Amino acid sequence: MTDGATRRDEAGWITLFPPLAALPEAERGLVAGRAAPAALPAGTTVFEPHQACGAFLFVTGGSVRVYQLDQDGNEIVLYRLGPGSICILTTMALLAAERYSAFAVTETPVTVMALPGGLFDELMGRSGGFRSFVFLAHAERMADLMRVIQNVTFESIPSRLAARLLALAADRKALSITHQQLAAEIGSAREVVSRHLKSFEKRGWVSLARNRIEVRNAASLRAAAGDARA
Repeated sequence: MTDGATRRDEAGWITLFPPLAALPEAERGLVAGRAAPAALPAGTTVFEPHQACGAFLFVTGGSVRVYQLDQDGNEIVLYRLGPGSICILTTMALLAAERYSAFAVTETPVTVMALPGGLFDELMGRSGGFRSFVFLAHAERMADLMRVIQNVTFESIPSRLAARLLALAADRKALSITHQQLAAEIGSAREVVSRHLKSFEKRGWVSLARNRIEVRNAASLRAAAGDARA
C-alpha cells in the first residue's frame, strides 16, 4: 500500500466509528495517525487462546468470526465482527493485561486498523470521549454475548436451530452452509444438528442438499423458534 493510499484510508476509515470522528481534533488525529492498516485474507487466524494482545483493532471491512471450543472440540460462535466493530475480547485483554481466551478467524477478506496497545492505554487514561466509545461498544458486544449464553443455556436445540436458520436465511430461501457450520452457530454437535434438520425436512419445513439448506416453511420455523433469538 502506498503512502498516498494509506493517508486516504486514515482520512476515511474513522467515519465508520462516529464517536471517534467526534473526538477533539488532537485526539482524533492521534488515533488516525497512529493506527496502522492491515489486510487479512479469508481464513486467517486473527488471534487464538493464550496469545498475547498487542493492538486494539478497528474492523473496517469484511467479517471475522469469534468462537470457542467446548471440551469435545465442538465450535460455538460467540459473535461476528463487521465494518465499524471492535472486539470485546481484545478490549478485555488490553484492559486486564491478559491473553486471549477464544479464537477469531476471518470469514472473508478483512481490513483493519490496528492501534498500538500502549496508545490504547494512553487514550483510555486521558480521553473521556475515547473511553466512552470503548465502554459503550464493549457493553453492546457483551449484550450480544449474553444472548448467546442465554440461548445455549435455556433454549432447546430445535428452537435455537429454527431461529438461526431464519436469521441466516434473512430474505433468502436457500443457505450455502454445512451441518458442521450450523452446529457451530448454535453451540451443538454436528450429529445433533443433522438429526433435527432431518426432522425439519420430514415436516416440510426445509429441504436438504449437500452444503445447502432451503427454507420451505418459514412460518413453521418461526413457531418452532418461539422466544429464541439468533
